[in-house]
Amino acid sequence: MGKPDSANQLQGSCLCGAVTIEIAPADRHIDACHCAMCRRWGGGAFLSTPAVRDIVIGGAERVVRYRSSDWAERGFCGSCGTHLFYHLLPEDSYSCPAGLFAGADDFPMTSEIFIDEKPGAYDFAGERERLTGAEVFARFAT
Repeated sequence: MGKPDSANQLQGSCLCGAVTIEIAPADRHIDACHCAMCRRWGGGAFLSTPAVRDIVIGGAERVVRYRSSDWAERGFCGSCGTHLFYHLLPEDSYSCPAGLFAGADDFPMTSEIFIDEKPGAYDFAGERERLTGAEVFARFAT
């Protein structure tokens, strides 16, 4: 984990302020994941920043990491429970909830993944790339 580029830097924190996150995504957009695990984790789609490798986590001793699959772990504040990141282990990249960062409020949504697992209770307006789970795994298979 390195220091993010200050030109695109986003700073955020958990609800109680015990953990801070600094990232500088190369692209300024958000993505939505509708997989069952993300929906169970947060009660709805996971709206995330683009993945980054350079992240600074202040208060890292308060972060609890949960290994949710063979390839990923999810982090949250051990004090207040705020969701902090999805860590993709093979790439050592982090996607963070867009809501952590006031600077991401106006980012456009550019993709939705696991669209075949999205419940009928909600839809996001607008045109963007929408991939099924099978399409996601086919695209990112190594």
